[in-house]
Amino acid sequence: MESPAPPADPARISDEIERWLLGEGDKTLGSLVELFGKKSFAVIFLFLLGLPALPLPTGGATHVLEIIAMLLSLQLIAGRQEVWLPERWLRIELAGEKQQKFVNGLLKVIRWFERWTRPRLRGAFEHRVSSSVFGLLILLLSIAAFVAPPFSGLDTLPALGGVVVSLAVLVEDIAMVILGLAIGVFGVALEIVVGRAALSGIEKLF
Repeated sequence: MESPAPPADPARISDEIERWLLGEGDKTLGSLVELFGKKSFAVIFLFLLGLPALPLPTGGATHVLEIIAMLLSLQLIAGRQEVWLPERWLRIELAGEKQQKFVNGLLKVIRWFERWTRPRLRGAFEHRVSSSVFGLLILLLSIAAFVAPPFSGLDTLPALGGVVVSLAVLVEDIAMVILGLAIGVFGVALEIVVGRAALSGIEKLF
């Protein structure tokens, strides 16, 4: 008697996103929400915080994305299970010729972290308050990225922390949540240190 075949590996988030990118239809925030359903919050955070997390010059253009991330995180904190956004925001293009460099970079980052992710302490993600805690973490990391001075690159680490935490929630990996928090906290500390140094330098000039 032949032994049963082992279960197929679950699809990776990066593969699901790539299929969405290569499929038909608009590549808007709204289409992402429709496709991923309950996963929408975490998947959207990957995109919204993915751009400031990459070492690409944006000149503060990521502030709009960080504001949307804050709004969605507040919805999670309030216990909402479905994404709500104004129609204008749902029509924001996330992929296309102009965004190709960003999308390719984001997928590389996600795939690198996916090499180390696996379900760990899944029960922590099934608790009633886990979504609210997730929302609070994303809110704090989004604010930290938002207040970073433009062109400074200091928004990279807080945003990257948000990306890692979001990926961790998708795969239910508590170790990756801790890693994302460590990256975010280090980024916030760096903002504070550099900010104080900059203020001290300005004071010496006057």
